[in-house]
Amino acid sequence: MKIAILGTRGIPNHYGGFEKYAELFAAFLANKGWNVTVYNSHNHPFQSTDYKGVTIKHIYDPETKMGTVGQFIYDLNCILDIRKQNFDLVYQLGYTSSAIFNFLFPKQTTIVTNMDGMEWKRSKYNKYVQRFLMYSEKIAVKRSDFLVADSFGIKEYLDKKYKTNSFYSAYTAQVPIGYSADLLKPYLLVPKQYNLLVARMEPENNIDIILEAHTINNMNFPIVVIGKIENHYGQMMVKKYAQFPHVKFIGGVYQMETLDSIRHYAKMYFHGHSVGGTNPSLLEAMACSCPILAHNNIFNRSVLGQNALFFDNATMLYQQINEFEIQTAFFNHAIEANLEKICTVFSEASIFETLKEKLIDWQLLKKNDVLTI
Repeated sequence: MKIAILGTRGIPNHYGGFEKYAELFAAFLANKGWNVTVYNSHNHPFQSTDYKGVTIKHIYDPETKMGTVGQFIYDLNCILDIRKQNFDLVYQLGYTSSAIFNFLFPKQTTIVTNMDGMEWKRSKYNKYVQRFLMYSEKIAVKRSDFLVADSFGIKEYLDKKYKTNSFYSAYTAQVPIGYSADLLKPYLLVPKQYNLLVARMEPENNIDIILEAHTINNMNFPIVVIGKIENHYGQMMVKKYAQFPHVKFIGGVYQMETLDSIRHYAKMYFHGHSVGGTNPSLLEAMACSCPILAHNNIFNRSVLGQNALFFDNATMLYQQINEFEIQTAFFNHAIEANLEKICTVFSEASIFETLKEKLIDWQLLKKNDVLTI
């Protein structure tokens, strides 16, 4: 199978969830003998043309010069290059800036789209952008041969709204081999003497709620925030909480051994994502034995079940933080249950092998003009 993966800034991951997923899945397929190409922004720090047996194509990406418009040009450039390559299958991660160009995909190529979350619900977008994203979602469904949903919530939404038969395939995570408290020292962190939030700086990740909860009634237990802060919302959060020295923004951390150790030694881990499907950072927190307090929504509950505390607002979360010590037995059980789930339900062997076989089935169906979207 000759397959292309596009829709990310590139691998190895230096940005977010889709990039991490693409990194793992591409390497998995290459290890199985597939001919895999991943499209990378020319601005990506990794400039080699090979990563763990995966071919890397560096495509011109003007996003740093043009902002959001540059994402559309980057996706268009990727698709135009795909037209020259004779791929059997294209696995498209997301649709926000690519769907309007999907008509350019080669007709003989199988197009599979991972639909991500309900992008049009993201509060960072104004009503006009949200309408455009609803349109993009619609045409991504129409112009894809098959759809992947990364959570049961997204699958239910897609199948009900568009009368589709999307395929549920979650992200994966692995339990780290070990942790090192020494890796905390450059950040001046002490094991179990800080709380942790790992997220992109976006309103729908409820960062403000989590940080506000750490300032109610003069609460001063350290909360560490990992994620790039260069965007508008990130700068707004830094400015708003600058008066609270216990709120520490340390930027992005992409060295996995370091990030996993920071997760593992956190006293509490907060997951505020509310719009997307199954989030890779949540699975990684589960794999790192974190006690998790998560925003109350169908996506987080479908992953965590009863093995976390769920919050709706800052006041509720503040109370849960204060009562953490009396919940020791609950969190001990939750940690073990989440680890078991990572090793079974969300294991790479289980998720990726099943998706690989599905891609083969879809390719055969496409060849025979039998589509099941």
